[in-house]
Amino acid sequence: MILFPAIDIRNGNCVRLIQGDYDQETIYGDSPTAMALEWEQKGAEYLHLIDLDGAKTGNSLNKQAIKSIAEAVSIPVQVGGGIRSIEMIDEHIENGVSRVIIGTAAITNPDFLKEAVEKYGDKIAVSIDARNGYVATDGWTETSDVKAIDLLKDLEQLGVKTIVYTDIFKDGMLQGPNFEELSLVDQATSIDVIASGGVTTKEDIRKLQEMNMYGAIIGKALYDGNLIFEELVGDAGNDKS
Repeated sequence: MILFPAIDIRNGNCVRLIQGDYDQETIYGDSPTAMALEWEQKGAEYLHLIDLDGAKTGNSLNKQAIKSIAEAVSIPVQVGGGIRSIEMIDEHIENGVSRVIIGTAAITNPDFLKEAVEKYGDKIAVSIDARNGYVATDGWTETSDVKAIDLLKDLEQLGVKTIVYTDIFKDGMLQGPNFEELSLVDQATSIDVIASGGVTTKEDIRKLQEMNMYGAIIGKALYDGNLIFEELVGDAGNDKS
């Protein structure tokens, strides 16, 4: 299982939000690139970057910061947040990003998602951010009438290979992932599932490994010191098994 340290970027800073609430922000540093290099040095094999400004507005305000990270590290990075055009995907890929995550647009513009998958294949992932089992959009500010499980079937037909699944109520709360929902999602699809939201303890990671998750994103627990990444790499054997 791949462990993805999360770097959330807002106004050029490395931040964390609670349950995606832009009014509940903690700034952890003014250099996302320095943070990325730190995670790489501690043993990360893949980084998860989110452009929070992009997620909210649809404009990639932090693309230079993302480009700087992709150029600075030797490990792959995946990027999400406001990806709503082929041109934005082109730019991220040209800037060295390995995988681009489409969120809101997977719901609102399925033709765009289809075009992206046809052009870039497994370089495209989809973020399913769920609130009570229903997909949230627009930086988690809106909840759609689309069930996450139903969306999965459509994504599979389109050829999507990877999803990032987040339970919004768990995000940033340090209360553990929603294992039950993650299990339902993983059993419902052959797509690789990256668990996100609430990963707090070594036991959480062990359980996700036992569930054969493709990956787990770790955010607030790393930044607050609840988890020490070097220990996780040593304990978990940071691989895809």
